[in-house]
This record gives sequence, C-alpha cells and structure tokens, in this order.
Amino acid sequence: MKTVLITGANKGIGFETAKQLAQLGYFVYLGSRDKAKGLDAINILRGLGISNVELIEMDVTDINSIKQAKQELETKIEVLDVLINNAGISGERPQNASGIELENVRKVFETNFFGVIQTTQQFIDLLKKSDEPRIVNVSSELGSLVTQSNPDSEFYDYKLTAYCSSKTALNAFTVMLAYEFKNTNFKINSVSPGYTATDLNQYRGTQSVAQGASVIVKYATLDKNGETGKFYNEEGETAW
Repeated sequence: MKTVLITGANKGIGFETAKQLAQLGYFVYLGSRDKAKGLDAINILRGLGISNVELIEMDVTDINSIKQAKQELETKIEVLDVLINNAGISGERPQNASGIELENVRKVFETNFFGVIQTTQQFIDLLKKSDEPRIVNVSSELGSLVTQSNPDSEFYDYKLTAYCSSKTALNAFTVMLAYEFKNTNFKINSVSPGYTATDLNQYRGTQSVAQGASVIVKYATLDKNGETGKFYNEEGETAW
C-alpha cells in the first residue's frame, strides 16, 4: 500500500484530498497543527468506513514540530510515496502593496513558502526510498505572474500582496526542486485546485472541495509517464 503525507489535512481541500486518496487505496497520514482537530478529522473518515488513515501532529512553521513528525512517521513506515504540501493561509486583509504590514507578509510566507521548504527537506529522504515519489505543492493561479499581469484575466483584480507573492515564490521552489530531481523517478509539480469554497476565502469559492481535491489527487498519482516541473489547474498545464 502506497503512503502519503498531507499537511493541513484536518479540513477543507486537505481533508477531501485525504479522503479521496484513502478511497484509492493509499495509506494517508493527515498532518494537522491542532491535534484535537486532527483526531476529529480521523474520526469522521473512520465513520465513513475509511480505516487507512492516521494522524500526524505537525506545524509546518515550527521546524522542531516537523522533525518530531518525521521521527514519528519513521516508526511507522520505511518509505513515503507522496508528499502533498497543502497547508496554507491567506493572511489578513487588506493587502495593498504600498501599505501592507510586513508582519502580515512574513506570517503568510512562514506557512505558504518557508513551511513547504522545511517540510520537504525533512521528508525528502523518505521520499527517495519510493519507486515513484511524488510531491504536489498546492498553489494558486493568483500566484501566476502571467495571470496577475494580464488585464484580461479573470483573476487580474485579485491583488493580495502577501498571499499572491507567497504562491509565486512557492512556484519558483517547485521549479528549482523539480530541476534538482529531473533525472530521477520524482514527479514534482505545483497544482492550483481552483476557486474552491473553503474557510480560506470565507466559503465564497465557486466549486466544491471535491472538485478542488480531485485536481491535486490527479497529480499526486501520476504514473511514470507523467510530467514534472509544471504548473497545473483543472484544465491542464497553466502559465507560471
């Protein structure tokens, strides 16, 4: 049975991604900063008859927490097949470039960018032991510089300085990481789940968590012929 670790998996898209992958036969470790909320999520899944799930308490902004999570996971498995860097925050608003508080920017980057880097670095050795290692960095089309600079884009007027910039940086990390492992079995991609109704956007999203998660699942389960170092949305490859 293949194994997957999903950060921020106690709710929203992360939770739904865990559900879908577990239903596909993966053993899913739900990363959750809040242990109680993580256990609630596990209980909901088990109530649905899904038993191949387990909680891993982890705060992606705390390196010691990540190291403890790695140590715990190493007592359970020898190989990690999939890492989904899903944990993310939108930050406080407004986020106009000329007036945003730097503390707001730093807080968003701690989760959305630095959190991804240090989580990936800690679990990369377990991933290297997999025959088909996959990393999905959950991004957003709001992080696309092409989209943000195009007046005809439907996302053109969504200028959230901290959030958008953090996703742009995340996409850059995806490119660098994929290049580093380009001659291996790794498939490493950024994926935008789309404008999904979650607490990140006060449930204003226009699609369901099931729709958003399905895009992530698609690229977490790529076969050996899948691409790496790309940016995808539900329609396929999209612009950086």
